[in-house]
Amino acid sequence: MKRNSRLSLALHSLSHMANDPARTRTSADIAEHAGTNPVVVRRVFGKLREAGILSSEKGHAGGWRLARPSEAITLADVYLALDERLVAGNTTRIESIECSVETDLHRRVSDVLAEVELTLVDRLRETSINDIHSASCSYCAD
Repeated sequence: MKRNSRLSLALHSLSHMANDPARTRTSADIAEHAGTNPVVVRRVFGKLREAGILSSEKGHAGGWRLARPSEAITLADVYLALDERLVAGNTTRIESIECSVETDLHRRVSDVLAEVELTLVDRLRETSINDIHSASCSYCAD
């Protein structure tokens, strides 16, 4: 899968689900289509269910479906539900750095990265799953 496989899996799958929102899809079907394991699908989709993006039904006829219309689900909703961070933050504790120059540098870079992250989320809010599902995937068959 791609660099950020959880986000890629979610966005790709949601886009296909938007093509036929009434259809319930199993974790196994989604995993086969995405080239991953059903456990990975359940972990990712579980976070989307917690965020109110997907609903699930147990049992023989169970599976996953969109919990709300695709035009009401933004890319930011998915990104935030998965607790993704495409902009790598600084994980070093600034307090543990003894050099004042390095401390200031880390603080300033962290501030810039936080601002970039906020800008990214704002831009992702501009696009819905409905906006991307209309671009049909010639490689994939629903």
